[in-house]
Amino acid sequence: MIEVVLVDDHKMIREGICALLNKEDDISVVGLAANGREALRLASKMKSIVMVMDVSMPEMNGIDATSQLSRDAPDCKVLGLSMYADKRFVNGMLKAGARGFLLKECAYQELVQAVRAVHRDQVYLSPRVTGTVVEEYIQQLGESEQQGGFESLTLKEREALQLIAEGFSTREIADKLFVSVKTIESRRRNLQEKLGAGSVADLTKIAIREGLTTL
Repeated sequence: MIEVVLVDDHKMIREGICALLNKEDDISVVGLAANGREALRLASKMKSIVMVMDVSMPEMNGIDATSQLSRDAPDCKVLGLSMYADKRFVNGMLKAGARGFLLKECAYQELVQAVRAVHRDQVYLSPRVTGTVVEEYIQQLGESEQQGGFESLTLKEREALQLIAEGFSTREIADKLFVSVKTIESRRRNLQEKLGAGSVADLTKIAIREGLTTL
């Protein structure tokens, strides 16, 4: 039996996909989550699951959640799901460790096919997404990879940046991440220095531009 966890901030989408997948004899939806942070909590209690993960979600997006899952729960196989074939989303999810990427416009049977493929450790990409991946690969062949700016951020800094951009206070962010206020203040200063941002407004613009959040 393929056990699936659905992660999407829209309840209607979660419940709709859940009802459809549960009709399959070999698939069982064993968990629902509204954001990446909830997904991590569920994954810590389960093994060998397929996680259908939305990309754009509040508090913790799908890219950062997938990155943490790749590190902390390597037997969890992630299938990215998005409304957009944006290369930031596609490349971000695949680099983070997702085994596939689907568009929400896909037919139901394609979703079932993708879940089964990812469960078998195969890679599955929607046809529209494949072109985006190939274009990025070709572009990278002609470039030397340089780390800097947004690409140099640590996972903890990305996590803090998303929450800052979503309007949470320093205290609220500290509580969510289980660290001190001083730690968050330090991360914010590091973010401003690395990104050349002079204010929280600048950090917010960068977070939106890089696809960390969609406000």
